[in-house]
Amino acid sequence: MAYQAGGQRSAPRPVPESPEARAYLLDYATLLEAVPFPSVVMDHRWDVVLTNGAFKSLFRAVGPHPTAMPGDNFLRFVLFHPDASTVLGEHESRWCLPMLAHFASVVENHGHDHALQAIRRDIAQDPIMEAAYRQGLPHWIRAVGAEAVEHDGAVRPVLHPDPRWGATDCRIVGETPKTLENMGYSRLTLVLRETRRAPVRARGKGRGTAHLRVVPAAD
Repeated sequence: MAYQAGGQRSAPRPVPESPEARAYLLDYATLLEAVPFPSVVMDHRWDVVLTNGAFKSLFRAVGPHPTAMPGDNFLRFVLFHPDASTVLGEHESRWCLPMLAHFASVVENHGHDHALQAIRRDIAQDPIMEAAYRQGLPHWIRAVGAEAVEHDGAVRPVLHPDPRWGATDCRIVGETPKTLENMGYSRLTLVLRETRRAPVRARGKGRGTAHLRVVPAAD
């Protein structure tokens, strides 16, 4: 089934229990595959339920990872995969910080969720990321405003492995029908722009002390 695609996972992919919901997802996967831009359906933990071929193509060059593949959990990919910066341009400032801000808002509403708490523990294990989360992130959210936690409408750089796209921008469009919303899922589509941008040099692999250094420490 379409929602079983992806890399190695540490937990089962979320699957609805009712036959009607599973049938809807199968039909929705067919619709998703007809979309020419990378599109993904996730639950509130960022566990991936569905992706299309364009999404797989965007991330086809990333190496294996036990828990942070883009087709498994998109938040974990952005925060923890050493290859994330090779696909997501301006990775720290344009992807990590908004995702951390969104994560912080979700944790407020689902604080007892075990999967979210596991992500929180992994953030805490990285001293630089933990400092960004606890000290720098509140400053950043106050500086950029409430839109910091919203993905819909944001324009962010990507580095597509297909030379027809190359270094470009995408607009993130949230488009979640009521049936998906009732299942607890949301859909994001990365609408790629044909206009090229100047290539962004990817940072070296690994998370080390350079990770999230764009976040200022608290005064």
